[in-house]
Amino acid sequence: MSIFSLEVIWYLVIIVCMICYSVLDGFDLGVGALHLFTKKDEERRVFLNAIGPVWDGNEVWLVVIVGALLAGFPEAYATLLSTFYNLIMLFLCGLIFRAVAIEFRSKMESPIWRKCWDAVFCIASVLIAYGVGVILGNLVEGIPLNENREFVGVFADFLTPYTLLLGVTSVALFMMHGAIYLTMKTEGKLQNTLRKWVNRTIIFFATFYIISTIVTLFYMPHMIEPIIKHPWLFAVPVAAFFTIVNIPYQISKGNVGWAFISSCFSISFLLSLFAIGTFPTLIRSSLNPTTNSLFIWDAASSPLTLKVLLIIVIIGVPLVIGYSIYIYRLFRGKVKIEKGSY
Repeated sequence: MSIFSLEVIWYLVIIVCMICYSVLDGFDLGVGALHLFTKKDEERRVFLNAIGPVWDGNEVWLVVIVGALLAGFPEAYATLLSTFYNLIMLFLCGLIFRAVAIEFRSKMESPIWRKCWDAVFCIASVLIAYGVGVILGNLVEGIPLNENREFVGVFADFLTPYTLLLGVTSVALFMMHGAIYLTMKTEGKLQNTLRKWVNRTIIFFATFYIISTIVTLFYMPHMIEPIIKHPWLFAVPVAAFFTIVNIPYQISKGNVGWAFISSCFSISFLLSLFAIGTFPTLIRSSLNPTTNSLFIWDAASSPLTLKVLLIIVIIGVPLVIGYSIYIYRLFRGKVKIEKGSY
């Protein structure tokens, strides 16, 4: 298959949207995961207002991913959503309760009321971040699909040691990303506290990043086969490594903005590694990967449909990007608690 075929281009569109969602909503999830580590009400309000203007807009990329999958690869969409039904329901519950917690938390002055929604916000954020890692882990490891590409397993099949490991790694990555973002958006005593948090989250992520990398190399050899076959792709894991290493270096120099940019690139390169390792498989079968898996050419819509959809994407995605840039420019700078704040 040509690398310029419509199926490949549409696959790349979905991967780019996944990267945009992970980079943008990733720091929202990280902020939520860190929310209960501070005990002061004012500091928690700062956390909420750091993401307040942007968190709902960041979720647009999740809608784009699902829509692109449905339109471009309908068979994979049907298999994915039916197979991961329980996980996706938990994921959606996390999205719903996180949104409700953000909006309801400051509606009453009651400390009990606020603490309850603080807990909901934190748990929902961790649940979403963990769910992202578990789903990606299952797509790497494979799920039991029979010759008709139907799921023949049980819910426990999704919770293997490898998928659970990637779930923790995902939470650690987003916590680091969120801590850096908060450091960039705060000042004074709180910022100094957050700098310490950044170093701890870096250690947390680095530990699980090394473990998950070693486990993947030894137990998921199909993930490195494309890099062995095409050595130039080795530049991607090297770039991922150096962007991760650059984060603590920039933090030590006081360059929080550059550390955040490095964190964004590290997420981008890690998801690129996922795309390279799984290509051209959309859903891998653990029973018989060669015949039972869903490949991009099997699951793709008709060429005419992909052409029309690509035109829509070329028009629509830049609008979403432009809107996001405008919002981030509008709300740039340090967080200030005002009367209308969360």
